[in-house]
Amino acid sequence: MFKQITLPYKYDALEPYIDALTMETHYTKHHAAYTNNFNTALSSLPQFDQMLAEDILAKLDEIDDIALRNTVRNNGGGFWNHNLYFSIMSPKGTKEPQGELAEAINETFGSLANLQEELTRLANTRFGSGWAWLSTDSSGKLYTSSTPNQDNPLMERNGHIPILGIDVWEHAYYLKYKNVRGDYVKAFWSVLDWSKVEEFYEGAF
Repeated sequence: MFKQITLPYKYDALEPYIDALTMETHYTKHHAAYTNNFNTALSSLPQFDQMLAEDILAKLDEIDDIALRNTVRNNGGGFWNHNLYFSIMSPKGTKEPQGELAEAINETFGSLANLQEELTRLANTRFGSGWAWLSTDSSGKLYTSSTPNQDNPLMERNGHIPILGIDVWEHAYYLKYKNVRGDYVKAFWSVLDWSKVEEFYEGAF
């Protein structure tokens, strides 16, 4: 049975950038529902027992029942995406990447500022609900992308592993920022912990 990540900080720890009510609602309502629904759907799919969530999301086409496949896609994505999202934020995180990740960012995008500009653009221009991603492949090459709903690059089966995700569903920001998504995305950079992104990057290859 899959479980939500245990938050390493209190609900109000990311204020004033992300407010306590948004964090509590996001974690205890939305993420909890995705997790519960994912586990319920998997109870009908014994072939996925003992399999990692990321491997399940890469094998969605093995689910013959279309409705069940969509349920696993939406809720499994919601489970996995939010585990990543909540884990890469911190009130006292490292504000710039270091080491191999910093080198890869400079090589691919020219600078950290350029990467942030590109991810900000992807987040702000995603129509409706979805995500903006920074991913790596097994060789350490970096990629940016955007997906709708609770989709993520794992589902595309192209070898890209997400290491940073910006949630642009309205439930991630609407209580504080109303419909001004851009202000939320700008605030996100103030609570992003680059040391956690580095961990995911280094663990991918």
